[in-house]
Amino acid sequence: MLLPATTKKKTQRNGPRVRNEMRVYSFRFGCVLAAACFVSLTWIKSMPSDEEVQPHLQTLYERLLVAEELGGQVSRDLSNILEQLRNISKPANITSNITSTANTTTTTTTTTTLFATIRESRLGSGQQAFLQPNIYIYMPHLRQHPDSLKPNVALGQGRRGVSIVMGIPTVKREKQSYLVSTLGSLLYSLTSSQRQDLLIIVFVAETDSDYVGSVSETIRKNYPKEVQSGLVEVVSPSQYYYPDFTSLKETFGDSKDRVKWRTKQNLDFSFLMLYAQDKGTYYVQLEDDIVAKAGYYNDMKTYTTHEASKQWLYLEFSQLGFIGKMFRTSDLPMVVEFFLMFHRDKPIDWLLDHILWVKVCNPEKDAKHCNEQKALLKQRYKPSLFQHVGLHSSLPGKLQQLKDKDFGKQALYQAHSNPAAKVSSSLKHYQQHSLEKAYKGVDFFWALTPIKNDYILFKFLQPIRISGYLFRSGNIETSGDRFHNTTVEVLSSNAAARDKLKHDLSQESDNGFIIIGAFENGIAEGEIAEELQPISELRLVVHSDADVWALLSEILIKV
Repeated sequence: MLLPATTKKKTQRNGPRVRNEMRVYSFRFGCVLAAACFVSLTWIKSMPSDEEVQPHLQTLYERLLVAEELGGQVSRDLSNILEQLRNISKPANITSNITSTANTTTTTTTTTTLFATIRESRLGSGQQAFLQPNIYIYMPHLRQHPDSLKPNVALGQGRRGVSIVMGIPTVKREKQSYLVSTLGSLLYSLTSSQRQDLLIIVFVAETDSDYVGSVSETIRKNYPKEVQSGLVEVVSPSQYYYPDFTSLKETFGDSKDRVKWRTKQNLDFSFLMLYAQDKGTYYVQLEDDIVAKAGYYNDMKTYTTHEASKQWLYLEFSQLGFIGKMFRTSDLPMVVEFFLMFHRDKPIDWLLDHILWVKVCNPEKDAKHCNEQKALLKQRYKPSLFQHVGLHSSLPGKLQQLKDKDFGKQALYQAHSNPAAKVSSSLKHYQQHSLEKAYKGVDFFWALTPIKNDYILFKFLQPIRISGYLFRSGNIETSGDRFHNTTVEVLSSNAAARDKLKHDLSQESDNGFIIIGAFENGIAEGEIAEELQPISELRLVVHSDADVWALLSEILIKV
């Protein structure tokens, strides 16, 4: 290719400069290459021998293994936390609205999924710590101690997945304690299947470990099988949970002691709700000085099923204060956050009403409209299932003579139509509470203290086929007057079958009777084998001296 004359001249003029620059670049490259060689030789000479390298490689390998294991643990922990957050957020995200006004408030429910309990796999003993980001805003003192939100589980088997969780806060009282009788009332009428679908949490709202231990031991002694099965749990807060109450302001004309009492109660209920929120479907708030109506569990479950499709915040099974209020456990984080936000300001039953106001009341409309909207978020069950019985309040010096007028009278016995029989007993009945009346279903049988070999006998007018039996001792008012170490025995009119079974089952009693059952938790219930039919007589036999009277509130012989 021919270049123009002007281009040739420029190339000739620039040639010497280009050659000089190339020589400079070559010199620089040579210097860099020489320096690299020098550094390489120095590094090679400084390298340790194979014998020196081997320990370093082994140490590095061990550290990599540890790092890999820790990385795997962190990955698993993060996966567990994310899964917990997904599960907790599901019920909040599906919440629908009852009005257009309430539609805007569902954001609160969704955002409170962060205000959730995260189980830590390495705490052990079924304990859990509350990972609650917002709680530190309302209770900043909790930041000072990492275990401030870790509950102390004194008694418990870690029961979960039940239909109903009941929370009972209790504190040290100057006067009478009602806790044992309250538990007895709640446990009295439960069937075996109901006992498996219920969890009762006793929250000892004290940081005195000796007192917590004494309450736990009392409950364990009185209800050993309920504790062993996981039906009853006892928990208490960390010693760092409560703030300094000395700086509280006196409001609404309340004394300093009363302000402290109501503030602590807000924190007690909040802690208990947080602990219970992942253990069942519904949560019922109770107190430690109440009595339950017989059959309360079945009534609650039936009503809850009937109202399940409605958008209520809580159901009321008592009109008194906070007693008998049932929540969906998925709503508890939001409820607790509201309580904690204003725990210094108002009593807890007022705060509960304020939640309803915030959710559905329009400031531009009148009080009547507000009350109508609030009524949609709470459903009242009648008659009441729980009655307040305590006279002495947990607030020292306060008498609490509150009674629920909708509670009505307690059923002290359950009537049944039983087959004709001649009844007799070695036990002496008290006043008019005879065995004959109890068998006919017009009263309960109440006897003086049983001793060994005492009996109750039902002799049928002719042999009959009996499919099953039920004997319930004690009643809602005298739940302690139960039969203990007492067997159920039958006399079969089929002599051949009787002789065969008494040897096969090793259940022979005396006079030809065969033991077919026994009282457990005050109840004897069962079926009678077909081989023993028909039955001539049925009896209850006491095998040891008792410490208390005995009461039969239900006699059922199924034919």
